[in-house]
Amino acid sequence: MQSWLPIAADSDFTIHNLPFGIFSTDQHTRRAGIAIGDQIVDLCKLCQEGYFADLRFDSWVVNKDNLNHFIALGKKTTNAVRERVQQWLCDPASPLKHYPDTLVPMAAATLHLPVRIGDYTDFYSSIEHATNVGKMFRDPANALLPNWRHLPVGYHGRASSIVPSGVPIRRPQGQVMPNGASAPVFQASSRLDFELETGFIIGKANELGSPVPISEAADHIFGMVLFNDWSARDIQKWEYVPLGPFLGKSFASSMSPWIVTMEALQPFRVAGPVQDPPVLPYLAFKGHQNYDIGLEVIIRTPDGTENVVSRSNFRYMYWNMLQQLAHHTVNGCNLQVGDLLASGTISGHDESAYGSMLEIAWSGSKPLTLKDGSTRTFINDHDTVIMRGAAEKGAIRVGFGEVAAEVLPALG
Repeated sequence: MQSWLPIAADSDFTIHNLPFGIFSTDQHTRRAGIAIGDQIVDLCKLCQEGYFADLRFDSWVVNKDNLNHFIALGKKTTNAVRERVQQWLCDPASPLKHYPDTLVPMAAATLHLPVRIGDYTDFYSSIEHATNVGKMFRDPANALLPNWRHLPVGYHGRASSIVPSGVPIRRPQGQVMPNGASAPVFQASSRLDFELETGFIIGKANELGSPVPISEAADHIFGMVLFNDWSARDIQKWEYVPLGPFLGKSFASSMSPWIVTMEALQPFRVAGPVQDPPVLPYLAFKGHQNYDIGLEVIIRTPDGTENVVSRSNFRYMYWNMLQQLAHHTVNGCNLQVGDLLASGTISGHDESAYGSMLEIAWSGSKPLTLKDGSTRTFINDHDTVIMRGAAEKGAIRVGFGEVAAEVLPALG
């Protein structure tokens, strides 16, 4: 496929991608769009001109501040919209040329959270990450807990504090237990960390009490985003026994604004790690269900210098998305359109691919030296953490853009 629209060779938003998002401009309120190069296709205007009339959906679903109602139309409709826009972008006689105001420069737009997230679940599905954490805080010879290889471990997170890329994050405060102390103290977190993750958006609900079989799980996944699940390691360490993460996680998570559809990612499917011991039947899947998506984390210091601190890949994940969804619903839990399920920290096989500062600096024992000569064991105030991701195969490139946020000092 070749578009008549000029698209930079290194663009994340190629003709093969066409992710969905929500944008606004000085002239227009929030609405649905599709990213192509450095432009946004305004789906609301195309609907107003009648170009999707034969698909028989109400135009108001793309004239809202979230994609939930549009996604709920089902993949038959959303895929048809994406494929039609793809055809128009390749057709010299395209209606997009007749109505140039249907293309909005991305630089003139504000990007927002693409969905209304009712519920958010975070998994713990990288065996490398889980093993590293186990070595640091438990027994190095038995790093994984007994259940880890048998089920996708997860916890219910806080949806209200998920923010789009670009929104600054305030350093959290809370109780911590200093080393050697006999009682906790209240202070700003000194061990603020990022977690390199992806997330997937639920595109089809299931009824309460009705599990989603793994053979049908793909029908319930609309697309993927980049996700930074910020963590205050010192707050988390003190509070997590016996019920797990709470204030050390709920203060903020950052999400990229464009949802890359699973259809765009099909060329990048690969085999995942061998799962040993064999999983229970409800978690058994067929075919290649991991994805070759290159990921990187950058710390931008206050002087504007970018330091790449991690290069990882989504293909390393031990538990795949189908297994996560099947396990999440096996007890009858109902997922809703727009819900977010995150991967958990994505770490690779060596230090260059670790997905958190906890691992990169090994719980503070191995400081990381940046280009300006300063060191980091965790994230400093006014550092900006940037995550980028893209899948490439031959001439096909499908990228996610980025999720970025600056850390602001704690209040008071």
